[in-house]
Amino acid sequence: MTQRLLTAACLAALLTACNSQGTNATEPVATPAQADAAGPFVSLEVARFDEPWAMTFLPDGRLLVTEKRGKLKLLVLQGADAGKTGEIGGVPEVDYGGQGGLGDVILHPDFANNRRVYISYAEAGEGDTRGAAVARARLNLDAQGGGRLTDVRVIWRQVPKVTGQGHYSHRLAFGPDGHLWISSGERQKFDPAQDMASNLGKIIRLNDDGSVPDDNPFADQGEVASQVWSLGHRNVLGIAFDGNGQLWNHEMGPKGGDELNRVERGGNYGYPIVSNGDHYDGRPIPDHDTRPEFIAPKISWTPVISPSSFVIYSGDLFPAWKGNGFITGLSSQSLVRIEFDGESAREAERFDMGHRMREVEQGPDGSLWLLEDGDDARLLQLSPPPQPSAQG
Repeated sequence: MTQRLLTAACLAALLTACNSQGTNATEPVATPAQADAAGPFVSLEVARFDEPWAMTFLPDGRLLVTEKRGKLKLLVLQGADAGKTGEIGGVPEVDYGGQGGLGDVILHPDFANNRRVYISYAEAGEGDTRGAAVARARLNLDAQGGGRLTDVRVIWRQVPKVTGQGHYSHRLAFGPDGHLWISSGERQKFDPAQDMASNLGKIIRLNDDGSVPDDNPFADQGEVASQVWSLGHRNVLGIAFDGNGQLWNHEMGPKGGDELNRVERGGNYGYPIVSNGDHYDGRPIPDHDTRPEFIAPKISWTPVISPSSFVIYSGDLFPAWKGNGFITGLSSQSLVRIEFDGESAREAERFDMGHRMREVEQGPDGSLWLLEDGDDARLLQLSPPPQPSAQG
């Protein structure tokens, strides 16, 4: 019989045990919080990590978490070992610094049979250059609560590698058609987002082995251009498919002008030619409405929310939110709820989380899981508040 994820009562029991026996780094404290007065959920602390960036659930309910310095952690969430954290070896060397390091982690759609995982990370180049890379590997778990990546092979790289440590983006997702999608930031270099000889500032679509699908929109325009699905993006830290198989992305604007976009085949989103924000030094950038040939965002935020991750909810635990998007905010310290209506979207609600938020994922039971940003960052589970018992 399949075990269920930890409930609030189980986590409270774990907390009691930890308090009576002492805690250490492999026994994270789980502390039930008060229901957020601004939102219909209870926030529960499950564990803590150092500079976490992404997470993904394994079929058995355990959780993989990446830490920017290059560690891939495995957290047990059920059974007698609930709360224990192990480490997965075999992670490639990462170029840590600024926004760079170990990034996203996702499972192959057929993970149960092939054990394949995909990770993104910043990789050093020649001299003072660096760029994002995506590797495919097999995940081998051991009986001690850890494991190792084997058969590690890089299947994609940003071209070219450049100086600086910002705007890697490197979010990963598998689409309903089984293709691998990668967000590639423009690395704070502006012009490459419009240059088809570079894959910076683009949304990338590949086969699961890193090869290029024959039906990509620029498949006949050279090796690099053939990878591209859309262009003119800045720093895309969230990509997600809705229930109709439509891809949406959010990206950080410059000084103002964060965006939510409906990603279209071959679409050009205009950066750095247009933006609803301006350069940090005060120089203006023409707004989207001045250049209608570029695709305008469905939502634009000024002041910014600093969007850092994205999920479109498909669970049953929060039935009123089914089909809604959720975006974590860094500078806004928020969780932003998005409602979609066909090809349009709007911000419906914003929850103040009181901390820079790095990542949101949907759990197997339909709860929402969030990672804070930075050192000693909390992993939080959001669940509906307990319902009062019916009185006879």
